[in-house]
Parts: sequence; C-alpha cells; structure tokens
Amino acid sequence: MKINAFADVSLRAMMVLSAAPDGNLLTTQSIADAVGTPYNHVSKAMAKLRELGVIDVERGRNGGSRLNDAGRKATVGQLLRLLNTRVDPADCHSLNGDCPLINECRLRGALSRAREAFYRELDDIVVSTLPGSRQMAPVFQAIGLRPGL
Repeated sequence: MKINAFADVSLRAMMVLSAAPDGNLLTTQSIADAVGTPYNHVSKAMAKLRELGVIDVERGRNGGSRLNDAGRKATVGQLLRLLNTRVDPADCHSLNGDCPLINECRLRGALSRAREAFYRELDDIVVSTLPGSRQMAPVFQAIGLRPGL
C-alpha cells in the first residue's frame, strides 16, 4: 500500500517533533528544512496535526510547535486513518465518469479490507518511538538544534 504525500509529510513532521529536545518549540520552517519539504506543504500538515489534537502550537516571535501527550501516544495506523483523505481505494469515480464495472464490484471491498489490514499492522507502532539518535542528529544539526535523544 502507498500512503499519500500529505500523510507522508505529516508523519515525518511528527517524527521530527517527537525527537526534539523536551520543551523545545520547532517552527514550521525548521520542520520543513528538517524533512526536506516545501514550507507550504509542511504548514498545511501542521495545521491538520493541530486540528487532530496531536500537537500544541504557540504563536509569536518565540513560537512554534511541539508534540502533546496525545501526539506522544499516537500510532502510525491511527494517524494514517485520519490523514488519508481518499475515501475510495480505487478510482471508481472520476471526472470522466464512473467505472463501467462499478455495479456489483468486489474489487473495491477487497481493496478496502486490504487497506484496513495495512493500518491494523501499523496500529502498534507509536510514531514517537520511530526516530533514533543516529538518524536525527544530522537533521537537528542542519537546523541548528542539539538532538534530545
């Protein structure tokens, strides 16, 4: 299964936030630099993560974002379910019309079950446990932070 680009950016942002030294606020720009993704994409991801209640945001000159308790406990499976904006796993409906095989199609159900099995497999993986110190040290050095691991 493939996750969408928005979910990918969101998960990478969560990993960076989870590895940040305790109490450090990270700006959206520093997260964008850390994950190698344009600012506007990360900004949208951060807004969604805030809406989902997994990060806290402080505004102002010294503001930024940090994981909250819910974010520290969030699993990859939980987040992917919330971040996947695509309802139908196949392109059964399009601007050019519906698939001619849509009536009584069993493929859609099979793909939906496969996607849920994919998410279930990721339900035991807590995002905050994913980043390691060797992985994050060069990332934090590049954005001017000392890793908190």
